[in-house]
Amino acid sequence: MLTIIVRAILIYLIVLLVFRLMGKRQLGQMQPFELVLTLIIADLATIPMAEVSVPVLHGIVPLLTLVVLHFILTWTSKSSQFLSKIISGKPVIIINPKGIDYEAMKKLNLATDDLFAALRECGYFSLSQIQYAIMETNGKISVMPKSMCSPATNEDLKIDVQENFIPIILVSEGKFMKENMKIAGISEEDVMNIINKNSKEKINNIKHVLVLSVDKNGEGYLQLMKGEGLSFTTKRLVKN
Repeated sequence: MLTIIVRAILIYLIVLLVFRLMGKRQLGQMQPFELVLTLIIADLATIPMAEVSVPVLHGIVPLLTLVVLHFILTWTSKSSQFLSKIISGKPVIIINPKGIDYEAMKKLNLATDDLFAALRECGYFSLSQIQYAIMETNGKISVMPKSMCSPATNEDLKIDVQENFIPIILVSEGKFMKENMKIAGISEEDVMNIINKNSKEKINNIKHVLVLSVDKNGEGYLQLMKGEGLSFTTKRLVKN
């Protein structure tokens, strides 16, 4: 009996260490590969804990192997946009100003009932309130409301405002987001010009930029790897 108790405590501490190393994401925020690893780890942990005949080392080695695999996949998804899409997928716009994108819904195998339930969880009960809705790679839905339905209640204040647009990420963690740049219709030189025009210091290497985003109205956000983020306005570069 004492052996079982000691093994249970040891495996528990190791699994706790494993999840601490993997990060602090909540279950609903996990990428698909992280969720798969979590399920496998939970299954592996029960074998040496319950089966005294199985050496504890036979349970510890696979757990540590999965931790290494997790870091490899995380690093891979960060270093390559192409591999990141394969491993984690990419966000999909399922509602746009024209309404529900049914083709996108079919590709995601998402029913309208599930969509409406997710929208209600976000606090929206009518499609007329929504400008965009995006299915994130972790399965959550993000909603951008129409300007008149935003918490600022511009409609109540009788203020004419431009419609909101989804910002396009042009740079992320020191890398050009080339597909997004193609959508925006701008080059790497244009991006560097935007950065240096709005940065407090001269930037010669894109690796010094943490994030750069610009929307259709020219409203942008820039943050370097070191330093505070800042908002700026530029010419309307984003075409779509």
